[in-house]
Amino acid sequence: MEKLIITAALTGAEVTKDIQPNLPVTPDEIAEAAYACYKAGASIIHVHARDEKGNPTQSYEVYKEIKEKIEAKCNIIVQPSTGGATWHTPEERLQPVELKPEMATLSCGTCNFGNEVFMNSSEYMEKFAKRMQELGVKPEVEVFERGMIENAKTLVKKGLLNTPIHFDFVLGVPGACPGTPEDLMHMIHCIPQGSTWTVAGIGRAETPLAMMSIVMGGHVRVGFEDNIYYSKGVLAESNAQLVERIVRIAKEVGREVATPDEARKILNLV
Repeated sequence: MEKLIITAALTGAEVTKDIQPNLPVTPDEIAEAAYACYKAGASIIHVHARDEKGNPTQSYEVYKEIKEKIEAKCNIIVQPSTGGATWHTPEERLQPVELKPEMATLSCGTCNFGNEVFMNSSEYMEKFAKRMQELGVKPEVEVFERGMIENAKTLVKKGLLNTPIHFDFVLGVPGACPGTPEDLMHMIHCIPQGSTWTVAGIGRAETPLAMMSIVMGGHVRVGFEDNIYYSKGVLAESNAQLVERIVRIAKEVGREVATPDEARKILNLV
């Protein structure tokens, strides 16, 4: 079994300091949190930027500052979000890709997202995939619903998405696919042979799905974007604390954790 890639999703677009006081929002805070997660065992940092008021932003300049500050501290893979917030335009969402990061997310379909709608039309998906391909950015295909896997396959047929595909199953978002073991199993059985995959369980689904992924040969995403608690009613102290738990569980079952350079080889980034 290949080594375990751990992604830390530090901030997201919805969580605020009011509900999680330890949330990193400034470029310096995000860089410090990224470095702590790197030391804990993460090899990918999934980035959502915030502006000076703490609101979600897809600003090229803010992402540039965050990327540079993280890379000054360690060689972790920096993976910006092209999802942004549900109200960002496609043009705004694409801005971080112009930094030519090693990876970026590519959401492959529209879904309900709490009380809002996360819009990803075929036009959006093709535009995003084409630009990532032009710039040599590896997409992480975000899947919130089963049909999104088929959308990714369509992008492959159109020559806009290269194989092998790396999928991220984001399960448990209110309004989208639930985060149950049965749902994860179904997703795994539907992806093309040779693909790699990670799972991001939302809220209470985070740790159970992570444990499944560890023993099944998949990879894991944790962090405040997905879950702000360490246990029921107890806020996590940091993103690194959530990473540390995954590292401990992986060691208990004999799964080695990948370094950033090992993750690069697994994901065909080098």
